[in-house]
Amino acid sequence: MIRRLLLALALLVFAAGAQAHKASDSYLQIDVSDRTLALRWDIALRDLDVALDLDANDDGSLTWAEVKAAWPRIQSYALPRLAIAGCPLHVDSTALERRSDGAYAVMFMSASCVLAQTPVIAYSLLREVDPTHRGIAKVTRPGQPMTLTMLTPSDVAVTTPAPTHEAAGFVREGVLHILTGYDHVLFLLCLLLPSVMRRTPGGWRSVDKLSQAVWPVVGIVSAFTIAHSITLALAATKLVVLSPAFIEPAIAVTIILAALDNIWPIFPVRRVVVTFCFGLIHGFGFAGVLAELNLPTAAFAWALLQFNVGLELGQLAVVVSVTALLFLLRRRPQYRGLVIRGGSLAAMLVGVLWLIERTANVSILPM
Repeated sequence: MIRRLLLALALLVFAAGAQAHKASDSYLQIDVSDRTLALRWDIALRDLDVALDLDANDDGSLTWAEVKAAWPRIQSYALPRLAIAGCPLHVDSTALERRSDGAYAVMFMSASCVLAQTPVIAYSLLREVDPTHRGIAKVTRPGQPMTLTMLTPSDVAVTTPAPTHEAAGFVREGVLHILTGYDHVLFLLCLLLPSVMRRTPGGWRSVDKLSQAVWPVVGIVSAFTIAHSITLALAATKLVVLSPAFIEPAIAVTIILAALDNIWPIFPVRRVVVTFCFGLIHGFGFAGVLAELNLPTAAFAWALLQFNVGLELGQLAVVVSVTALLFLLRRRPQYRGLVIRGGSLAAMLVGVLWLIERTANVSILPM
């Protein structure tokens, strides 16, 4: 059982390179008038590079010249993967835009049509390379409330998405964001590995009762939740803006330090305090989806609440299942050496590789 647990941890952390942090989302803004619609479609270059290999000279970085040269390929790839029933779209212009989470290819499109109240949209962008990808469409109509629609790549020809406020789409997005945000999950695992043990002058000793493990975990998870909720709100409202060039390496550092503390105590304060401080950093990493939508205040507050609920549900699923498994294994003689020490060393290694990737702009872990 111990070896199976370590194998599962290894598979998680070493398969995490493709989505170590930023979820794959594209953004569609659809402005409707009486008989026309205007559509702006923003697609992250990092996602297009996965599908199209835009890096012509394979030097590990994209230049503006490479992207501009690839525009015909980008349009040929993207346009067949988006259709709105009754509204034949044509491209009016294109642009490249650098945003807080990287560079985006932008297509401005229009159509002469009357858009249905519940539009039927075919969307299959990146379906063949990233099943977790989502399109987030903001639809504005004269004299009507703005609606948000989640577009999920599908094998079927046409999908009819439901407005987010009816389908609680951002709850789902929050769950997916943390479960596919492997760096966040790995950070939580580093905190949980010693949760069923107590550190004593003579080394680690297993707890006798589940409650002795649960209450410290509740404190740690609560600190992480409060902290990332604070900075999620600040970042999503753009009151505090930090570049991903700082945040993503910083998240990797939090993993390294949390894992190191499991082996050699390095923090002079209680772990709940450390978790709160590190949670502030992770909160900035959660904010990309909401920050880019530029929602009205009421819609933003509702979307933020749903997204945060989804994050906590996903986090709860991880914490409950892992803590229960670790409690069952805590008395095994291999637990201290293999799970705490071995698991922490594996997490440190992945954290170091992510740190190198995110600071040197190179790819080390498998995509």
